[in-house]
Amino acid sequence: MMTRVFVYEYISAGAMDTRAAPHLLRQGRAMRDAMAADLARIGDVAVTCAALPGEPQPDCHGAHKVDWCAHAPGEDAADFVRRQAACHDVSWVVAPESDGVLLSLNYMVGEARWLGCDAGAIALATSKRATAQRLAALGVAATRPWGEGDIPEPGRWVVKPDDGAGSVATHAYGGFGAAHEAWLRRLADGEPVVLEPWVEGEPISVSLLCGPGGAELLSVNRQRIRIDAWGQVHDDGVQINAIGLDGPAGRWLADVAGCVVAGMPGLRGFVGIDLVWHPERGPVVIEVNPRVTCAYAGLSACLGRNLACEMLAGHQIQVERLETNGASHGR
Repeated sequence: MMTRVFVYEYISAGAMDTRAAPHLLRQGRAMRDAMAADLARIGDVAVTCAALPGEPQPDCHGAHKVDWCAHAPGEDAADFVRRQAACHDVSWVVAPESDGVLLSLNYMVGEARWLGCDAGAIALATSKRATAQRLAALGVAATRPWGEGDIPEPGRWVVKPDDGAGSVATHAYGGFGAAHEAWLRRLADGEPVVLEPWVEGEPISVSLLCGPGGAELLSVNRQRIRIDAWGQVHDDGVQINAIGLDGPAGRWLADVAGCVVAGMPGLRGFVGIDLVWHPERGPVVIEVNPRVTCAYAGLSACLGRNLACEMLAGHQIQVERLETNGASHGR
């Protein structure tokens, strides 16, 4: 039986104005094209992919045909995704956590057709403060958002959206005083922001495949993080599979990732964790991304396996378990 899969990447589908940040559109298209190409190499899968109206269709490099669609004039992201999800068996959605976008699209699709993390995991990972609190309770080294009464540490500090994605609207300051003033200003403007010490060290990320059998560490990636002259933090890309999994660093990161996944039930499919390798503390978790990240592009080829195929297989097992549990509860 043919499985119909809808691929929706929020930025490349035109849901965000990227004229001021064209690199976001490039990153979105790279993720989307990699997802669509992997799916199109599966013989019993029919793929429909969202794109900008009139956009030239990319070559999926010898894979099966991909059908392309675009939102109707005046149609917002939620209505478009809901309409497409209704005529597909599975929807694979990538969107920012900001403003609850990813969570709202999960509700539009419904858990049974959603390929990826469940609503509870998305809601928790959306809040940087809530995630840090959960990880601290688990004994995982993570960022420490500042609260009234805390004694500020010396060194650099960062102010960023509590529900942010990547480095958007993230600013670093040379000391606590300037960062605290910026934090208060942004709170007064109604922004949900957190204030926390900047973690010094090497920025890295890990890519995970989470399924019914647990979580597998796929790769350890180097991130290119830059602070410009005005303190704005920039994400200049990622070098996938840059650090071996078999060495001490890889084994340590696998243990950290296992603790994160165990403590955040509902992480499924492709999940990314951003960390900084502190020279004394070791790996410190910065955030958990409950969705495909930029590291997905090229990773299937690098590893010699089709990650989309494995995700679909895990999703089918999950759906069968839900149906079985539902039937047993109904008796």
